[in-house]
Amino acid sequence: MTPEIGVIKNGAHKLPIRVYFEDTDTGGIVYYANYLKYAERARTEMLRCIGFPNTILIKKYGINFVVRHCEADYFASSYLDDELIISSGKILIEPASLQVEQKIMRRTTRITKLLVKLVGVNKHGKPTRLPKSFCDALSPLLDVRVS
Repeated sequence: MTPEIGVIKNGAHKLPIRVYFEDTDTGGIVYYANYLKYAERARTEMLRCIGFPNTILIKKYGINFVVRHCEADYFASSYLDDELIISSGKILIEPASLQVEQKIMRRTTRITKLLVKLVGVNKHGKPTRLPKSFCDALSPLLDVRVS
C-alpha cells in the first residue's frame, strides 16, 4: 500500500493514517471531529489515486467538490499512535454529484462509518455536470447493486 495516496483494492480506496498527538484530547483519545478530517484526506487521495487530483479537476474541468450532506456513526474510539485504515467506496454517481461511503477501521475494529454526498460546482458555486472521463475513472469504486 502506498501510504501517500493509498490503493484501490476490493472495490474501495484504502488509505492508512497514523493517529498523532495533535489528533487527541488530553486522554489520548481521538477527538470525534477529526474523523471528518481523516475522511476528507482519504477522499482527496482517492481522487489522486484514480488520476483526478483536485488541482486537475479545478484547472482542467473547472470543478470543485463541496460537501452537501454528511452522516457519521461512531462505534468505538481510537487512540494516540493507532494505525487506522480509511476505506472509501460504494460510490453512487449522479449527473452533478456523488455519494461515497467511508469506513474507518483499526485492524478489525470498526471506528466510524460516514456517508458523504459531494456536489461538483463551478467557479460560481453552481452545480455542474461531472465529466464522463472522471465518472469512468471511478468505476472500480462504484456501488454495484442487483436490481
